[in-house]
Amino acid sequence: MKLNFVKTIIAIAVSSLISYGLYSIHSNENIILLSLGSLVFLATTLVISIGVNFERPRTTTNIRVVSSIFFIIALASNLIFSFIKFSVPSYVITNGILLLIFVLIVYSINKAKQ
Repeated sequence: MKLNFVKTIIAIAVSSLISYGLYSIHSNENIILLSLGSLVFLATTLVISIGVNFERPRTTTNIRVVSSIFFIIALASNLIFSFIKFSVPSYVITNGILLLIFVLIVYSINKAKQ
């Protein structure tokens, strides 16, 4: 696994801007949770999608596709949460399960070494 720092910084900056956009849309009491949760989820998926290269090109392509799909899922999930009133456990459980599934899939693809 090789990390490209410039692309990683760009991915984190894009994720930060999206999180700030969600912060400005949401008006309930869980605004900090939504902002930090979306930053972590979006940054994780976007950094792996853009800023990381793996040893094998096939593995890199598969992981980028999975990361892009989960980035779109994370964006949709956080947009939905920004427009509705939600409880802390529902947000943490939903995004936590999605993030753990993402990490499991990426780990499995990387471990397969194809």
